[in-house]
Amino acid sequence: MGFFPLLFKGDPAIMADPQGRRWNEMIRTGKGAEAAIEIIQNFGKGTISKAILPVPGTAAYRGAWDETIKAAEAFNDPGRFTAFIGFEWTSNTGGNNLHRNVIFRDEGDKASRVEPFTTIPPLGTDNPRGLWQWMEAYEKNAGGRVLAIAHNGNLSNGRMFPLIESFTGKPVDGEYARQRDKWERLYEATQTKGDGETHPFLSPNDEFARFERWDKGNLDGTVAKAKEMLEFEYARAALKSGLKLERELGTNPYKFGMIGSSDAHTGLAAMEEENFFGKTAPQEPSPHRMTAAFMANEKTGVKVMDWEVSSSGYAAVWAAENTRAALWDAMQRKETYATTGTRMVVRFFGGWAFEPQDAHNRLPAQIGYTKGVPMGGDLADAPTGKVPTFLVAALKDPIGANLDRYQIVKGWLDKDGRLHEKVYDVAWSGARKPDPKTGKVPAVGSTVDVAEATWTNTIGAPELIAVWKDPEFDASQPAFYYGRVIEIPTPRWTAYDAKRFGVKPLPGTAMTITERAYTSPIWYTPKR
Repeated sequence: MGFFPLLFKGDPAIMADPQGRRWNEMIRTGKGAEAAIEIIQNFGKGTISKAILPVPGTAAYRGAWDETIKAAEAFNDPGRFTAFIGFEWTSNTGGNNLHRNVIFRDEGDKASRVEPFTTIPPLGTDNPRGLWQWMEAYEKNAGGRVLAIAHNGNLSNGRMFPLIESFTGKPVDGEYARQRDKWERLYEATQTKGDGETHPFLSPNDEFARFERWDKGNLDGTVAKAKEMLEFEYARAALKSGLKLERELGTNPYKFGMIGSSDAHTGLAAMEEENFFGKTAPQEPSPHRMTAAFMANEKTGVKVMDWEVSSSGYAAVWAAENTRAALWDAMQRKETYATTGTRMVVRFFGGWAFEPQDAHNRLPAQIGYTKGVPMGGDLADAPTGKVPTFLVAALKDPIGANLDRYQIVKGWLDKDGRLHEKVYDVAWSGARKPDPKTGKVPAVGSTVDVAEATWTNTIGAPELIAVWKDPEFDASQPAFYYGRVIEIPTPRWTAYDAKRFGVKPLPGTAMTITERAYTSPIWYTPKR
């Protein structure tokens, strides 16, 4: 915090240091992108000169925090536009991305009593346990409230959802589970650096798993991806691991809700495919971004192209009003869902008494809250003879694509300690019939004209609503359920660019997309 303003203006302390002077000169001579990569790599290695990097207690660090608080307070407009006070805690040891966004419920008077926790020793640590201790101290000393949101973990190279902690080499223990469950209420399941719900290697029977993948290496490309890392990077696998850890430790450390976010560094929330302004300035609209490299490490061969950057995503929050307190409380209780850039409206309720006629009501939320719990909630101790029932509903983005299907993803732990998952189609458009053997609904088709970057809503449905009952429920097995809503195929941002700029895409460039939403899960816990 506070480093880049000093670097840009050529602060005397920066210019007196060979490393700082080099990066300043690179920026001034048009090599800012190269300088950024060097800075990220040096930050991950811990080799940025201590003489130039602000830390808590310095004027630059404090000034950056004061400026952040001032901006949030100036633009917060309760009931109309909420600006949270927050910061990104940037754990990036060895280029392995373990970032967290720390969000305050509070006003500036409380937030200003602290300075953001750093990853730089001796004042900080890159171990998330240190961040959780800082958060606990803040709430105790300032009387405030704070939560952390873990970044998409697909650049962590197997460190985001550990069974063995990378910082200690020891198995995750009860204290880790309790602290992570307490402080990390949400997970960023999708963003510009690819999607983080699941992966074809982890979910080979899921026909929608091959989606916007970033599975080549870590954040700076210094270490290539190995398949054994994937289990510890993706949301669905983590949700399953959490069931097993809860049986062993008494607490589920991976009991998180879902959100999406952009992770864009442009200051713009432009995540629609037809209006995608990229992740950083070099990926802003131009004839060149379709063929340029986003990141290329010559030593490891890890290379990500600009066309592989995703136009995603958004965080959706079900709150009573648009205020810091109401939105933060909704995030704390995990009543949230993620989208990949679409603005569809999604509901997901679980209970023991939903009936088919509940899907014919025009106010599904009224029935949902009355008879069950919303996304992010818990079901426990199944009544005798009862199985979980779910009321699901989705409305299309008003100016977006129709809906293909609403699915429920289930994960569970059997009595022998084996983990399982299954995806159920529970509501879909048209007169399609599920396959009698697999239960899967056939593909919806496509109306996309890639060359013209157009599509029509002549297939799909504007809304989907249904009540679904788990046909394979075992009251003795802990489980989770979450909703996944799939749109009909539409042109990807690459198709819009190809049409707009008259450029030819590289072989293999994805030109269509099936936008989607992921709800926070509902968990079932049997009697102990």
